[in-house]
Amino acid sequence: MPKETAVYTHGHHESVLRSHTWRTAANSAAYLIGSLKPHMKILDIGCGPGTITADLAELVPDGHVTGVDHAPDILGTARATAAERGLANVAFAVADVHDLDYPDDTFCVVHAHQVLQHVGDPVRALSEMRRVCKPGGLIAVRDADYAAMTWYPNAPAMDGWLDLYRRVARANGGEPDAGRRLKSWALEAGLTDITASAATWSYSSDEERAWWSELWADRTVASSYAERALSGGHADARQLRDIAAAWRAWGDQEDGWFVVLHGEILCRK
Repeated sequence: MPKETAVYTHGHHESVLRSHTWRTAANSAAYLIGSLKPHMKILDIGCGPGTITADLAELVPDGHVTGVDHAPDILGTARATAAERGLANVAFAVADVHDLDYPDDTFCVVHAHQVLQHVGDPVRALSEMRRVCKPGGLIAVRDADYAAMTWYPNAPAMDGWLDLYRRVARANGGEPDAGRRLKSWALEAGLTDITASAATWSYSSDEERAWWSELWADRTVASSYAERALSGGHADARQLRDIAAAWRAWGDQEDGWFVVLHGEILCRK
């Protein structure tokens, strides 16, 4: 069976987890929440630190959620998240979305947030998600689209950040502009009953700008993304420092505004 060939661009540096642990079902899976029923059995792919997974478990109190991730080390954090919230209807395991170790027709909902942009074969991944979903069940996928991100005020170094990130992500085998491609990939995977939508995260208040700019400034110089930018010859240390400084300068702007666009698909099997 096919295996993951892409390299996860971000890694799990503290600056990355600062963002991932902020994510909730409300701010990252609102398009799915209205379709959930208390008894459902859910597979949450790419669960990371488990905050969305735990929210989903609370929304299906008579059901069960399995959170899986390709990186074994992050699952300890996910288990701790669930334990802190006293959840008994959730479990975690290592998995590769290209070759899921579950029988056909197992889950009522198969969910993936910010996953397909990082995998080597998103169509194969969606085919596997479809396979393990029960007839009549839902495949729910949401991904950012980097080329569609926009901000104000602009600065050349911020444009440089976007160009650099997209080059590094693609060199790692991923597709950073995944959001716009989700429906197309789903059709290639054989899904036909597809509802496509979009949603945003936006950062503009003093607190939001400080949080978003600092985590990206730190990620630019200290995360796995920074290491891969350097080792792949995409940037040198000075360029990374300049981009980090641009992020902080943007965060200091009273009129600063940043929007992350996400594509979403909700597919009925």
